[in-house]
Amino acid sequence: MTRPLLLLDVVGLTHEMLGPNTPHLSRLAADGFARPMGTVLPAVTCSAQSTILTGELPSGHGIVANGWYFRDLAEVWLWRQSNHLVHGERLYDTARWHDPSYTVSKMFWWYNMYANVEWSMTPRPSYPADGRKVFDSYSQPAGLRDELQRKLGVFPLHRFWGPGADIRSSRWIADASVQVMKKYKPSLTLVYLPHLDYNMQRLGPDDPRIAEDIRLVDAEAGKCIDAAREIGAEIIALSEYAITAVSRPIAINRILRRHGYVTARREPLGWETLDCGASRAFAVADHQVAHVYVRNPEDVRAVKLLLGQSDGIDLVLDRGEQQQFGLNHERSGDLVAVAAEDSWFTYYFWEDDRLAPDYARTIDIHRKPGYDPMELFLDPKLSFPQLRIAARLAQKFLGFRYYMDVIGLDAKIVKGSHGRLPTPEREAREAPVFISSSRAIEQDEIPMTAVKDLALRLQFS
Repeated sequence: MTRPLLLLDVVGLTHEMLGPNTPHLSRLAADGFARPMGTVLPAVTCSAQSTILTGELPSGHGIVANGWYFRDLAEVWLWRQSNHLVHGERLYDTARWHDPSYTVSKMFWWYNMYANVEWSMTPRPSYPADGRKVFDSYSQPAGLRDELQRKLGVFPLHRFWGPGADIRSSRWIADASVQVMKKYKPSLTLVYLPHLDYNMQRLGPDDPRIAEDIRLVDAEAGKCIDAAREIGAEIIALSEYAITAVSRPIAINRILRRHGYVTARREPLGWETLDCGASRAFAVADHQVAHVYVRNPEDVRAVKLLLGQSDGIDLVLDRGEQQQFGLNHERSGDLVAVAAEDSWFTYYFWEDDRLAPDYARTIDIHRKPGYDPMELFLDPKLSFPQLRIAARLAQKFLGFRYYMDVIGLDAKIVKGSHGRLPTPEREAREAPVFISSSRAIEQDEIPMTAVKDLALRLQFS
């Protein structure tokens, strides 16, 4: 008999956080067990989630970061949503070999669209031809979106990412997941709660205000845990990575540009854009890891030497060296740079902020050629940011084109990041956590590649 399972992803949670601020998660650990868990390089959402579900490293499942350079298009694409990008057999596909009636609910985990599951939900704004952005979601089946939004309202996308991101997005996800669990009783429920990502990047993991964020996300996790217990499910709660303190942004593309590798295009309206196809070498920055794509093989050695001698860069891995980290895949950069402990990579390639591209001062995760945590902050240089926002929204509601230019460019205000592998002696603080409701699968060391097998063992004994 298949035991139902809740696989709960509480982003940014560590073993060290379990305690008075986490009564629900701590109770779960007391009923079963908890361990720091190994992660993957890069320790970022898309790579980690793909490893959890396939049991493979990025060299196997192909998700080498949250986005990469599509060589045949000569374009960088981040945060794609098609499940077809992931290679390897998913946990739920393997489970169906044991039980053909096995059903799955996938609530806001990444690569959600077109996954081989019965019920799923993911943010998916609508973009009318007049340039507007309308909050919306994508679901399978299509009617699930309407069913959940009738009960809970439209998913609050502005609370999921951006300066307004807060507990309300995780609360909506938790409430929707509880509805699906109770009504459909899936064999496997995957739930993603992102709340700790926000202030831990804004304030840093050591800020005392983070204690309240931990309490808030534990309450939402508790809703899901209680609902799982009501349907007789086992529970695994885990995280993808730990967020560590940083103080130094590294503009890796500016380093490459100063040495003649990056080509920037001057656009007709005055700003610059990164011309990936024309560049001899450029980097796709993703938190503390950057994939560096080098057009000519004869330049690889010189670029590796240049970056290896640059402040704030700890490692530069060539193709051979990527193998030991399970990162040697055709989508990976010819080189992979890893930031020093106190550092992280910005995507910035311009030398003069007056030439920054128009998207730089906006929330635009799909247009930027790299991850940008500055989107979590309103520009501190704006005297009255709420008035700026109100004016821009007025333009929107009046039917005019508008430009929500409220994001700053001083990357030094970011206080937390992730992507590096944990420092072994600080495992409880720098590693993600694995919590199980049952001791039946307890073991001392849990690499991320083992989660799929442990989940199957828990469900099928």
